[in-house]
Amino acid sequence: MSDETISILIEPKVLHSRLSNPDLQIVDLCESSDFRNQRIPGSMHVDYSEIVDGTKPATGQVPSNERLQRLASRLGLRDELHIVAYDDEGGGRASRLVWTLYLLGHRCASVLNGGIHAWLHEGCPITRTGTAATTTEPAHFAVDDRVLATRDYILSRLGAPNLALLDARTREEYQGSRVLARRGGHIPGAVHLNWLDTIDGARQLRLKTDPELREMLSQRGVVPDREIVVYCQTHHRSAHSWMMLRHLGYSQVRGYAGSWSEWGNDARTPIE
Repeated sequence: MSDETISILIEPKVLHSRLSNPDLQIVDLCESSDFRNQRIPGSMHVDYSEIVDGTKPATGQVPSNERLQRLASRLGLRDELHIVAYDDEGGGRASRLVWTLYLLGHRCASVLNGGIHAWLHEGCPITRTGTAATTTEPAHFAVDDRVLATRDYILSRLGAPNLALLDARTREEYQGSRVLARRGGHIPGAVHLNWLDTIDGARQLRLKTDPELREMLSQRGVVPDREIVVYCQTHHRSAHSWMMLRHLGYSQVRGYAGSWSEWGNDARTPIE
């Protein structure tokens, strides 16, 4: 399943123009009750718990193949289906779904820039009810390991000159003054870019402009010719960073699903 012509980021007006497309499935990942009766027409709701493993301490790990199969079937995943995900928080949950779809080899997937906030701001139509699952037929997929970074993969690549580690957490988490695992700090060599710093609050939580984002990344040595591994606490915030990098044309980007909840709880892993 691949269609590299599909942009990973889509604007509300573009999505609005495609609402009647039979090969479109919109997925709502909003959590606030404010948006239960304000849904994009044709959207189906997917709970965030469906796209993460949920087992402590590393709750953001990839779900089992059985659960991934169930999700793929519920979405009606097929080669030509364009899935557009949106949420109410600036794209974190939506990006985690799109990252999961990329992991399943499905490249025909996008995040709605600004989510439901941008959609409403643009005056696009809403409905009170969503749609049910499109199919329960088995969906076929092949896992693309190039999208995923595991703990062992990172350990094998630490210190490599063509690797950049991007930490999307808060400055306090990165420095270790706020500890959300057995140990605080960051993976050695990782640079810091809080995912919230890439979101424009004045533009309904859309991504900041491409030049602004490229400057932020360049200042941190995160350049397109390096392989980038992104992480946060559970690969929720860093899924948004992964999406941003893909949008900017970075082709070698992996998400560390275990993130700090795995790394920081493993006494064998090095930290700074």
